[in-house]
Amino acid sequence: MSDTNPSLPVLVSGGGIGGLAAALALTRRGLRVKVLEQAPQLGEIGAGIQLGPNAFAAFDALGIGPKARARAVYTDEMVMHDALDETLVGRIPTGEAFRARFGNPYAVIHRADVHLSLLEGAREAGTIEVATSTTVQRVEQDENGVTVHDAQGHTHRGIALIGADGVKSAVRRQYVGDDARVSGHVVYRAVVDKKDFPLDLQWNAASIWVGPNCHLVHYPLRGGEQYNVVVTFHSRDQEEWSVREGSREEVQSYFEGICPRARKLIDLPRDWKRWATADREPIGQWTFGRATLLGDAAHPTLQYLAQGACMALEDAVTLGEALRATAAAGGHRFDKAFELPPAFARRAHRAHRAVGARDGAHLPRQGRRAAGAQRPRGRAARPSVSTTRWNGCTAGRSRTAWPDRPRSGPRPLPPTGQRQRPGNAASAASA
Repeated sequence: MSDTNPSLPVLVSGGGIGGLAAALALTRRGLRVKVLEQAPQLGEIGAGIQLGPNAFAAFDALGIGPKARARAVYTDEMVMHDALDETLVGRIPTGEAFRARFGNPYAVIHRADVHLSLLEGAREAGTIEVATSTTVQRVEQDENGVTVHDAQGHTHRGIALIGADGVKSAVRRQYVGDDARVSGHVVYRAVVDKKDFPLDLQWNAASIWVGPNCHLVHYPLRGGEQYNVVVTFHSRDQEEWSVREGSREEVQSYFEGICPRARKLIDLPRDWKRWATADREPIGQWTFGRATLLGDAAHPTLQYLAQGACMALEDAVTLGEALRATAAAGGHRFDKAFELPPAFARRAHRAHRAVGARDGAHLPRQGRRAAGAQRPRGRAARPSVSTTRWNGCTAGRSRTAWPDRPRSGPRPLPPTGQRQRPGNAASAASA
């Protein structure tokens, strides 16, 4: 028997990347969708994100591959430098050989551009209603559907509920009741215009500088016209999960002793956004009757694998495919779709790996030196299989073409042999 009631939508709690991806997957199955978003406007906060090949496979499955590809920046490589002495620790080329191996590129993109691509796709695919300034408080279920009560005193009726409301999920709070695990790691994010970004750091690469209990990340956005800057440190204070305006003085106080070149990154932004990060312990059940969890509400991770948004996209694809599989039996059956063992087992396995990576995010300096002690000086380490998996590259392949990177975009790094050692006058990017 079908759960589909043409007068009722599927409710989606949360209008971020995961929520809109779920909305798109549902509209592509011919379902009406109502998104409940607590913010006064639908949109994404934050800055850039990295997209592994699995994200592009998900974009294609959701029907928005061309939209997302047109807004992404395709990097030449991923590089890691020591933040204390500028030594090149490792590099992973992401050019043609990478694309041939994994069937899709590695790229970076502004979060708002992912959000826009999903929203455009959902509106083109079907009927989507968005209720902003709507904070979910309580969920009730019966044999015919779900009723969501919000903090404003309104009720919303639907045939099922997708909880895509992030780390502080109200849906998870009701059905699981576990506490967020505050990591003590603080992330500062900012976007800097190209004209203000150091010329010797304008690389077409996802770049990370690693130091003791800290690291700095930068990469180009929007055709190289902007650069994303992310710095992370382990706080000396007791933190609570929060997002607020950052303090220039605070972030600078955590990076004493790093090399001048890397320090430029924290001296650049005029305005920072500050995240005190949190995740949760893995759980064995994401579905509760007509309600299921998706993205960070189901498996919140820290940022170190750059896979949070990618996994939320995969969750949405899985949801859509599960509904497609049940439709052959006589209509959309949410009770069956939510519990298809193979699909959700794959989601759980990947999420468990990503959450487990949090404990190895910052290695002590001695450990990093010991790990690379046998490597000849100046030679980058070869990426291991685990390093490649670190970027979610084990996902299904897609054969959709991607646009070539414009030659006027960000600079590639010079070959390893041409890079300047610390102390040389010439900069690596200008060689």
